[in-house]
Amino acid sequence: MPEKPLSAPDAEGKPAAAKKAGPRPDLATLGGLAVAALGIIGGLLLEKGRIEDIAQGTAALIVLGGTLGAVLVTTPMAIALRAFRGLGKVFFERPESPREVIETLIGFATKARKNGIVSLETEAAGITDPFLRKALNLAVDGTDLQELRKMMEIDTVLAEQAAEAEARVWEAAGGYAPTIGIIGAVMGLIQVMKHLEDIKEVGHGIAVAFVATVYGVGSANLFFLPAASKLRARIREALLMKEMILEGVVGIVEGLNPTLIRLKLESFNSQPPGRPAKIAAAEKEKGKAAMRGGGAPAPAEN
Repeated sequence: MPEKPLSAPDAEGKPAAAKKAGPRPDLATLGGLAVAALGIIGGLLLEKGRIEDIAQGTAALIVLGGTLGAVLVTTPMAIALRAFRGLGKVFFERPESPREVIETLIGFATKARKNGIVSLETEAAGITDPFLRKALNLAVDGTDLQELRKMMEIDTVLAEQAAEAEARVWEAAGGYAPTIGIIGAVMGLIQVMKHLEDIKEVGHGIAVAFVATVYGVGSANLFFLPAASKLRARIREALLMKEMILEGVVGIVEGLNPTLIRLKLESFNSQPPGRPAKIAAAEKEKGKAAMRGGGAPAPAEN
């Protein structure tokens, strides 16, 4: 079941009722697939070809069936099933506003500063985001700050590993599909060799045989590998959001002024996707150290 978004606090610093935001189509994915299909089919038609030339059910069966089998051999069933269930993340995105999360955390910080962190116990029970709910509950229970951070970072690492395992399923499919396509082409050529007496049939059979290669290379480079990359992009977005939530809760536990917490969290909101704030901060400190030493800033690591 999809999760509800975090709710922004009202004027009194209390979280407002959360509204369920459904997933919306990922226009980048849908548009990319449409452009790729139009480009390939359009090029075929411009070369006086026909769609029937590449519409070969047997070739599709060989490539997709063989690829699925290879993926199941290399991947535990539980991970494979989870990857198939999570494929919707490629076509749909759930908008998460960092601004809304920041306002929610500032609302909690304001209330904790006025009434003490124990006053957040009621709000913590009603939070829909499991990561924030767990972090805030640990804070309310008086968990040591270092222990709280360690526990939440473990949750983050485990979530990243689980999501990365799903992405690797589609990456593996992208690696197997072209090879399975070649197998399909060879199988087609074997059938062609049985009818060498008719040169017209030989030419037609060779053309049909190579359709399997088109399916294998096309499915790998137009769907399987891009899907793995899109899932990894989703992972990076989720990690950045979790890191921001953790820093906000830590600020609340430390009793920082809500204004300072806001300034701290705003830096996460300005980070480009895939570049967590901790990495950017480390590179910034490295540059400052190099400047103090009289040298040029060291280049950032990839």
